[in-house]
Amino acid sequence: MSKARVALLTVWLCAGLCSSQTHAADALCPDAELWSGKLITDICWGCLFPIRLAGGVLDFRSPQSKDSIGDDLIPTAATSKVFCVCDDKDLIPKVGMTMGYWGPARVVELVPNPWCAPTLGGTKINSSTVRLWGGSSPVNYDTDETVFVNYHYYAFPIYVMLDLFWEDRCFADGYKDFDLMYISELDPTWNNDELAFFTNPEVVLFANPVALAACAADAISASAGKPIDEMFWCAGAWGGIYPLSGHTHPGEGIAPRQTSLLLTRATAALHRRGLAHKTVGDAQVCGGTISPFIPKSQYATTMFYPVADTDAKHAIGESDLLWGAGHSYPGAGENHVYILWRFTDCCIGF
Repeated sequence: MSKARVALLTVWLCAGLCSSQTHAADALCPDAELWSGKLITDICWGCLFPIRLAGGVLDFRSPQSKDSIGDDLIPTAATSKVFCVCDDKDLIPKVGMTMGYWGPARVVELVPNPWCAPTLGGTKINSSTVRLWGGSSPVNYDTDETVFVNYHYYAFPIYVMLDLFWEDRCFADGYKDFDLMYISELDPTWNNDELAFFTNPEVVLFANPVALAACAADAISASAGKPIDEMFWCAGAWGGIYPLSGHTHPGEGIAPRQTSLLLTRATAALHRRGLAHKTVGDAQVCGGTISPFIPKSQYATTMFYPVADTDAKHAIGESDLLWGAGHSYPGAGENHVYILWRFTDCCIGF
């Protein structure tokens, strides 16, 4: 039996044991069934392509598949070099060739029920605190609704777990296993806009009508698959990234547009704190670098739960009118689980 099959079987067995013990522990915390057959059937494996290898583009999809999956464009900032030179563990320069690829890097779950973990079989990570409950609620003297959800951020290097890639430099952050990285319930800035303001004072410059009006250009570009990295305060058609907190509006219940925006805010907050890496560009082929502002073009998303996107991934800010219909429903369907794809440039040694 191959290493990939052994690794996958081990993951399924461990997840199955966990799920059997915790399933239905809370009626308001559904099981996304990530660690089941859906790990194969509900992931957009065709979203791996195209791959850039030694400056050329490899795409093994059929023309019909390309039409259904979409363009899946390579980021503009991606390296186009053929060869690269990186130091090995002994600081000896080694020559290699460049490779750039899309891969699932994170699983992000956004839940109105605090501590609920659909990714972990519907278990509760901890006991709930009333003030952390999320959902949608009306605003006084307004017809809009505010939306608040918590998020849990997991490392999800599925290609490494299945032993599909072998080069360490192709995994900028060093994660090689499924792991819980961040819990918003422990972050006081996520549920308090004022605290978020003091930790990110640049919000004064970007969370205003003038700056947000400029996001129309990013919305158009993102809907064509090309978000504008220089407009780091915009999440395209989803709204403004600032403040980096879990409140957003307007809303009609918890819809994919709101949770996609909050996923982007969560990722932007991790970049702002130096906890996420830039992985695209000539300077990143030997390893990821710290980027205080989110490089939007290196990311894309697919929903895993409640409705799986298996045909196409979506650029940051791509209008949900193109993909979000039927992706949410009251109750359990307001818990959203996304796979965050990341484009990575790296140097493969000969």
